Amino acid sequence: MFSFKQFTVDQDRCAMKIGTDGVLLGAWTPLENNPNSILDIGTGTGLIALMLAQRSFAEQIDALEIDEDAYEQAVDNFEKSPWNDRLFCFHAGLDEFVEEPEDEYDLIVSNPPFYTEDYYSSNEQRDLARFADAMPFEELVEAAAMFLSENGVFSVIIPFKEEAKFLALAQECELYPFKITRIKGTPTTEIKRCLMAFSRNETDVVVDELVIETARHQYTAEYIALTKDFYLKM
Repeated sequence: MFSFKQFTVDQDRCAMKIGTDGVLLGAWTPLENNPNSILDIGTGTGLIALMLAQRSFAEQIDALEIDEDAYEQAVDNFEKSPWNDRLFCFHAGLDEFVEEPEDEYDLIVSNPPFYTEDYYSSNEQRDLARFADAMPFEELVEAAAMFLSENGVFSVIIPFKEEAKFLALAQECELYPFKITRIKGTPTTEIKRCLMAFSRNETDVVVDELVIETARHQYTAEYIALTKDFYLKM
């Protein structure tokens, strides 16, 4: 079990455990449009949906998860949270979900699988959670464009090396970035991740950088400010 300030997350049945990427996305995602409905694509443990339930007043927070064990765990995590009346999980793949689009969402978030190298482990469940062919970026962007409300926001975290490709895919679907934050582990390491927020409106893009640590467990003031509402020891 992983304990946060306002909720706990069990993860023993999930292939992908709680990590910095999910916490970053959940804490960083812009909420200036005051979303009333949220969709978390590939929710895993349910962490990001839970973080957004804590941060927002959204009445409808839907999550999508293809893996049966992860789906059941997310449901359990939602049910024991303070926001169980606002959280709902669908057991389906993105391709099934888009076949019957019923709702629009004011906020769509995803921490998508992104290992694209030709490497697979012997753990099929973990591979499904980690490899991009389980949910290609193309499908993710197209789904976001389909489900996003007129003034909605689409927010993701991806490897920095995929940034240009993802921006191009988004532009093809008429989704335009307005905020990009590039993540470095320490001041001297390479940029590893990229947080991006898109809308349907072309606007100036705010681009900045976030460094997580200056040394082992010595977190930067910026990272502490971003995550202090969640981590117990921040």
